[in-house]
Order: sequence, then C-alpha cells, then structure tokens
Amino acid sequence: MAAQDHYRALDVDRKASPEEIKKAYRKLARQYHPDRNPGDAKAEERFKEISQAHDVLSDPEKRKAYDRAGLNPFASGGRGSGTGAGGFDAGGFGDIISDLFGQRARGGGTAGGGRGPRAERGRDLEAEVSISFDQAVAGAQIPLSVPTAERCPTCSGTGARAGTAPKVCPRCQGRGIESEGQGLFSISQPCSRCGGAGTIIEDPCPTCNGIGQTRTVKRYRVNIPAGVKEGSRVRLAGKGEPGRNGGPSGDLFVLTHVQASPVFTRRGANVEVQVPLTIPEALRGAEIEVPTLNGRKTLRVPPGTKPGTVQRLRGEGPPRLGAAGRGDIHYRFTLDLPDRLTPEQEAAVGELEKVLDANPRAGLFA
Repeated sequence: MAAQDHYRALDVDRKASPEEIKKAYRKLARQYHPDRNPGDAKAEERFKEISQAHDVLSDPEKRKAYDRAGLNPFASGGRGSGTGAGGFDAGGFGDIISDLFGQRARGGGTAGGGRGPRAERGRDLEAEVSISFDQAVAGAQIPLSVPTAERCPTCSGTGARAGTAPKVCPRCQGRGIESEGQGLFSISQPCSRCGGAGTIIEDPCPTCNGIGQTRTVKRYRVNIPAGVKEGSRVRLAGKGEPGRNGGPSGDLFVLTHVQASPVFTRRGANVEVQVPLTIPEALRGAEIEVPTLNGRKTLRVPPGTKPGTVQRLRGEGPPRLGAAGRGDIHYRFTLDLPDRLTPEQEAAVGELEKVLDANPRAGLFA
C-alpha cells in the first residue's frame, strides 16, 4: 500500500502553519463528512484520508517525524531515521531542546535503561453537535459521527507484518534516546535509528504502513444531559483514540451548540421571557397568562407596573447541570405601544392626559 501524501490530502503547502492546516481540515471535513454524504463510499474514504492527514500534521512531533521520512516515518525499517523535505536532521538544536523537555514526559522511550516502548494514552477527541433549545432543557439522544483512529486489524497495532514483531532497537537498546558527550555536558536526543520509539520495524504492516493504526469513522448515540447550555462539554470516557503500546484510550468531548428559542433567553442558570403589557394592564393591573418550560401559568400584574419590572417564578427554569434543583424563570415586563394612533385612540389619550395632569419630568429641574 502506497503511503499517502498528507499535505496533498489537505491541499496545503509543506510549510503551512498549524492554523492553515486546521483551516484546510475544517473546510474539507465539512465537505466530505459522512453525515452530509450518506451512502457515499468515496466521500467516506476521502473523509478518512483527510482525518488521517490532520491527525499527523496537527501533532508537532508526528509532523516532524513525517517530514524527516519524506512521506511516511514508518515506511522504512527505522522510524524517523533520515532527513525529509522541510525537516531538520536528528541532531538539530531545535530537536535537542524539544526532546530534552518533551520526549520523556510523553513516554516516547523508557528512561533508566528499560527495554521496549512505554505505554501511551490515546489522544482526546472533540466533536460538535447542534441541538434545539427544548432538547437542551429536557436532554436528548443525538446521533454523532466521529473520525478517529483504531488499532490496525491486520497487525493488531504492532505496526509489523503478520508473523513478525517489532524488535528492540540495537542502537539505543530500547531506551529511545541516546546521549552524546559535549565537554562538561551530556546531551540526550531521540535515537537516530528508531526515532525515539525504542523499537524498529523491519517488515512494516502493509495495511497501516507500520503506524499501527488506521483511520475510521465511528458512530455513536450520545446522551445529552438535561440543562446543557451553549458551549457545554459532555465527556465520554474512553471513546477517544486508542492508546499505543497497550495504553488506555483517550476521551471524547462533545461540544454543544444550542439553537435560540423564540421565547426564552438563557441567563446563566435561569431563563428570561419578555412579556408585553398594554397601557391599561400596566396602569390598572391584570392577571395574564405566561409560558413556562412545561406549559403556561397565570401571573398577577400589580397596578402601576413600570416597564423593566421583573417577576420571578422560582424553580421553574432549566435543570442545573451537575447540581440539584432547577433555575428560575424571569418575566420582564415591557409596554406594547402602537406605532400610530387612530383618531379614536388620539382622543382617548388626550382625555387621559387631562385626567392625569402630571409632569413626570418636574423633578429634573427641582
């Protein structure tokens, strides 16, 4: 199987910035997403290709190894054992600094002379869903398609052809790093033979080209809890990418986008409703019907209610996410004023003005 050119897959230059790569991926992912192309096998295959390219090029270390090897860091016997287009060779100063402070923390090799690669936790994934206001309040089950990696079914994740296995790197003895004396200092850097993996693959798996993973699209039905808001993140433990070398899988985080309601506006843990009153209702008071999240109720409007006055209905709002109880509903009163008055209305307002006979601005000049 020929290794794909990840830069060509995303239609970006080899010197593209991380932001350019991210932008190109999002554009193509929207175009070829399986949910937008149901039953289109070619679109799904293209989507997997785009996702694999983004998986490699969005990770600085994977991209560095990929660039060193030209197209695929695992296509030859050693991982990252050459100088690729656009990359530095393994002894470069930038690589040394990066590996001094990053390689051991990531678990790329086993420190202290141990043999074999250290188990690595899989990457977390993030997906987005759009739900209605009612679904956000009541909770819902939403279908979701997620591009992800899975252990190669041919080699079971080893990266080696069936019947073979990765071998301990003879240069670093499985440590993944090698040290070089520089006067008073000893500088450690990834092994130039195995690229920090601690093992070498002499006969790569033809399905995954030695990576140990293939791209796929997994489909879930996600339970969105009641009370989520715009931007809430729902965590699905263990649904991220599989770990390497026996490590645990990462998590999947689902970001919720909530469509606006024509009636209710979210205000933190509460919701607000704009309730228009007529002039007589505001002056004399009234009993009016107002909407709730589960139907309607009657509110008593006191005489002389001013615009902007708020009445609160306790415990009738949305559920509190991650806490007990519910929020409130705030009813904010406004005045419903006509744009133009009929002759009859003009006459009525004139009579009202005579009866009231008051200047509300008199206090401004006291």
